[in-house]
Amino acid sequence: MRVISGRAKGRKLQPVPGSTTRPIMDRVKTALFDVLRPELEDAHVLDLFAGTGSIGIEALSQGAAHCVFIEIERRAAETIRKNLAHTELAEFATVRHGDAFGFLKKCSRNFDLIFIDPPQYQSLWSEALRAIAERPELLRDNGLIIVKIDPHEYEELTLNDFTEEKRRRYGSSELVFYRKTTGCL
Repeated sequence: MRVISGRAKGRKLQPVPGSTTRPIMDRVKTALFDVLRPELEDAHVLDLFAGTGSIGIEALSQGAAHCVFIEIERRAAETIRKNLAHTELAEFATVRHGDAFGFLKKCSRNFDLIFIDPPQYQSLWSEALRAIAERPELLRDNGLIIVKIDPHEYEELTLNDFTEEKRRRYGSSELVFYRKTTGCL
């Protein structure tokens, strides 16, 4: 697992000790950032269920202004901090050890990109999307939510203020992109 591009390109990221997280494969991450690259410059990113921090760190490496990492597991939050220090991107990040849903309810910030990669087969991805839909101000107009799930988990969701833009499948991973409709606040 490594940073694939940008100012921290090639730096290896530490995995979270144990088997509670499943890092995104480099092939999937490369494809994701090929799509996101035009939207990254100075973006404010939220990485929910952040695990190793790989996605948020990649976003920072490729030009995002700031990333908030939310991770409930203490060892994972510590790993994110270590990975940020190793990549020299810590000054552009906030790491919060806590529950993603509690954060979404209380957060007063808004973001250009929100990445959701929760534990599989628990419907946490759709629950997180619904929580964001209840507070659409969390995402700036024309902002993007990206969900990484197992393709078998996918279900079509109807969400006010958000439209499913596209789905991309990479082996046992599927990326689903939701766009916020401009001017829906």
